[in-house]
Amino acid sequence: MKRREFLKTTAVAGAGAALLGACAPVRRGDDTLPKPYRVGGRERMRLSWEPYELQLQHTFTVASYSRTTTPDVQVEISYDGFTGYGEASMPPYLGQTVESVCAFLQKVDLSRFADPFQLEDILAYVDSLSPGDTAAKAAVDIALHDLVGKLLGQPWWRLWGLDPAKAPDTTFTIGIDTPEVVREKTRECADRFNILKVKVGLDNDEEMIRTIREITDLPIAVDANQGWTDRQKALDEIFWLKEQGVVMVEQPMSRDRLDDNAWITERSPLPIFADEAIQRLTDIPSIKGAYTGINIKLMKCTGMREAWKMANYARAEGMRVMVGCMTETSCAVTAAAHLSPLVDFADLDGNLLISNDRFRGMTVEAGRITLPDAPGLGLVKL
Repeated sequence: MKRREFLKTTAVAGAGAALLGACAPVRRGDDTLPKPYRVGGRERMRLSWEPYELQLQHTFTVASYSRTTTPDVQVEISYDGFTGYGEASMPPYLGQTVESVCAFLQKVDLSRFADPFQLEDILAYVDSLSPGDTAAKAAVDIALHDLVGKLLGQPWWRLWGLDPAKAPDTTFTIGIDTPEVVREKTRECADRFNILKVKVGLDNDEEMIRTIREITDLPIAVDANQGWTDRQKALDEIFWLKEQGVVMVEQPMSRDRLDDNAWITERSPLPIFADEAIQRLTDIPSIKGAYTGINIKLMKCTGMREAWKMANYARAEGMRVMVGCMTETSCAVTAAAHLSPLVDFADLDGNLLISNDRFRGMTVEAGRITLPDAPGLGLVKL
């Protein structure tokens, strides 16, 4: 049996160069090692990356900031004629930059591993390189998963044993804005989606919801992004929101006010999901009981491997699960979407909010997430 055929029938175990200037494109090994790069007759993985700025179709406003672009770094891992794609997206609250991501990637030496199938060892090594840099780690993780899936000839939803028909509807996000802009955004999406997500947390929350209700009666998820400061006022607003057809609430108060969030959750008629309060797997025990569920995002948790573990751990603890994203290309959004058949809510519209996507991957059909039936992440580079 040929080596590539053998790889495609194997089961998955368990479920560059210096930084130049402002982080110019880097391909580790191309100029310093023989081609193909082999050690002891075996090819090694090659890691490369380049900065990429995401252009938002509309100004994006949440309770704490506004922006029109998102910094991003695109990553590739090549091995045995295959290439896996990954991505690091860095909205302001992550505290990471293009420069910090590129500096982290410069530390990563994948040549120390025999092949990409050593997922646990590789990603444990990557995680050990620094205490933070979650978006940079996610970029490597996503590219590695894409590569391994391609080598096996299978999509990740199948390798995880999930049914793509169980993928949920995705919300479509409407940021805080003037009534005129909110009406325009609502008209643009009301016929294409089955649930909306509305940013709240300022003093115009009721105006936002009433404006949307002028256009549509679709269910709404709201995200306060830690914007509410008075727990009784927040609870009163949640009761009012329920009457307006809202079905869930994300991060009502600051993540540092655990007792206040727990007080709201205990009394709320709607499920309360942690977002900023949950980053990684180790955070779940500390917030259990304070929230109904968790919002898992690859850029916060270091990627697909840890996201899978978080979803299963939260389920085991009786918590509900949501999968979300930042503003990202279809690369990272599709990576998160492979987890979506396992979750209660999905907010995977980050690729739909930008005008310069580099990939085609997951799609939204009649408001529902549709996963590609193709190896790895199932991406097509545009």
